[in-house]
Amino acid sequence: MLDPRWETFLVLCETMNYTRAAERLCLTQPAVTHHIHYLEDYYGCRLFSYEGKVLRLTEAGVRLRELTRSMAYNSRKIESVMSASAPLCLRVGASKTIGEYLIAPRIERFLRSQPAASFSLLVDNTQVLLQALEAGELDFVLVEGFFDQARYEAQLYRQESFFGVCPPGHRLAGRSVPLDELIGERLIIREAGSGTRAIFEEALHRRNYTLQNFESLVTISDFSTIKSLVADGLGISFLYAPVVEQELQQGTLARFDLAGLPMEGAFWFVCLKENLFAKSWTDWMH
Repeated sequence: MLDPRWETFLVLCETMNYTRAAERLCLTQPAVTHHIHYLEDYYGCRLFSYEGKVLRLTEAGVRLRELTRSMAYNSRKIESVMSASAPLCLRVGASKTIGEYLIAPRIERFLRSQPAASFSLLVDNTQVLLQALEAGELDFVLVEGFFDQARYEAQLYRQESFFGVCPPGHRLAGRSVPLDELIGERLIIREAGSGTRAIFEEALHRRNYTLQNFESLVTISDFSTIKSLVADGLGISFLYAPVVEQELQQGTLARFDLAGLPMEGAFWFVCLKENLFAKSWTDWMH
């Protein structure tokens, strides 16, 4: 069972407002203040400070938040596991490439092996998933792109090639294309926060380019819409191999690569540090 004072601390970290934290916890504001002062006295450091009227976490507060998140998750998960009446519950997050094109066989295997289990899958971009993980709303996530690995337990899940797609017959199709030749093209790309966008932006930065160098930029979060627009000749895009495997086989899309700039993306299994159940979750993946 998690100490109520740690629960108060975590809620205050989320709200950064004593009044809202008190309302969520059904406590008085003085009670919230007392809990925080107790922790500060116990650890001998300030956990929060005000910059003007804005409440901020101190460096020590950030450190305690990272440690306490894992403790809160483990505490809730242990209570669930120890409840004889509660079936196994697994809450997974997956970035869109993984969630829409890779994870279905593993979900099917899990449900067949655990017929009484409760299962949920949240498919969203990498940044949204990591926020949900930190809030204790997910057991683990499978994500692409870049993130601060020092904040989490992370294990490589798989790697996939990443390349440009265009309509068949397009001047880029089947070629290795210099980056400056793409600038006049309309680029159709995922939203900010997605791993798909992050890996392409990182490749641009290696050549001192940014998305703003493209004359026309279209942002769309849905893979099906992106592929349809590209197939209709309304732009080019950059996607992972599993996303376009079927279209490449059918000949509705064609591949091209960036000259001298090979791209490959890593997909990661990520959970909170000190997660007591991490081994079980990694076993589930394989």
